[in-house]
Amino acid sequence: MSYLVVIAHPDDEVLGAGATMYKLAQEGHSVNVCILSGDVNARNFRPTTEELNEDVANSLNIIGVDRVITGDFPNIEFNMVPHLKLVQFIEKAILETNADVVFTHHPADLNNDHLHTSLACQAAVRLFQRRSDVKPLKELLFMEVPSSTEWGLNKTMNQFSPNTFIEVGEKSVDKKIEALAQYRGVMRDYPHPRSNEAIKGLAAYRGGQAGMVYAEAFESVFRRGF
Repeated sequence: MSYLVVIAHPDDEVLGAGATMYKLAQEGHSVNVCILSGDVNARNFRPTTEELNEDVANSLNIIGVDRVITGDFPNIEFNMVPHLKLVQFIEKAILETNADVVFTHHPADLNNDHLHTSLACQAAVRLFQRRSDVKPLKELLFMEVPSSTEWGLNKTMNQFSPNTFIEVGEKSVDKKIEALAQYRGVMRDYPHPRSNEAIKGLAAYRGGQAGMVYAEAFESVFRRGF
């Protein structure tokens, strides 16, 4: 199977699905990442471009990612980008990776770029309905990004409501934390949601919800028979 994680910024992929990505890679699946804003110029504590590229490579090497597709859309300005451009970039990534399953942000996420990534991704995954030569998508899942998804305070929107739990085990969670550590300036001290303790605690909690030993939670919003 080919899995594609479509995210707004570097580190979102590991925060949202790092342990699952590692598990899938270890099982022999193809795991790929599409980052819409590779430069993240507006990020606090941003390292140099050379350092950031190194961080991405080191992090995703630990996870076992096959391919990274990077865009240059402006950080925290996705609302200024024509929707069609975002959609077409994601469609291209779907084609290039021959994706069966796509993970992306939840649309009620506080971060504006995450919102627009989700909306564009929802449109892009319908590509198989517009083109007969494109393999039908098997599943689209929303993920939770600690320090962002839980801050979706707009109650007029449906909040993240997990209905799919993937058991990852402690080793995969540790690999997720190791991969996050490669990103300079991203992790924080406990009790911040992006601390080692909070990341592991969330995996323990999500696992406990589903009777599993550590898990990552997702909201499956489209699924065809496997």
